[in-house]
Amino acid sequence: MQIQVNTDNFIHGDERVIEVAELAVSNDLQHMSERLTRVEVHLKDQNADKHGPDHILCTMEARPRGKDPLSAHHEAADIQSALKGAAKKLRTRLTSEFGKADNHH
Repeated sequence: MQIQVNTDNFIHGDERVIEVAELAVSNDLQHMSERLTRVEVHLKDQNADKHGPDHILCTMEARPRGKDPLSAHHEAADIQSALKGAAKKLRTRLTSEFGKADNHH
């Protein structure tokens, strides 16, 4: 399973951000890694052009082998919380999708 991390112009995609993103994906989706080709992580600071607290939007898109991509979104005050929330939501969606597929076989 390949993990690709994308950031907007206001979140610097440095090694630490990439490491935290990869850890969040691995913690929630590692047990499904054989069924996934790639997970794309998109981080965006929704309030970057305004003064005030950060408002991070994380979108994760998983690409299951032979199936359509599934995505999940989570907004939070910081990058780590946004990542964890999106990964948890994506795990739930994938578990449901794989469960349906497994029950049909």
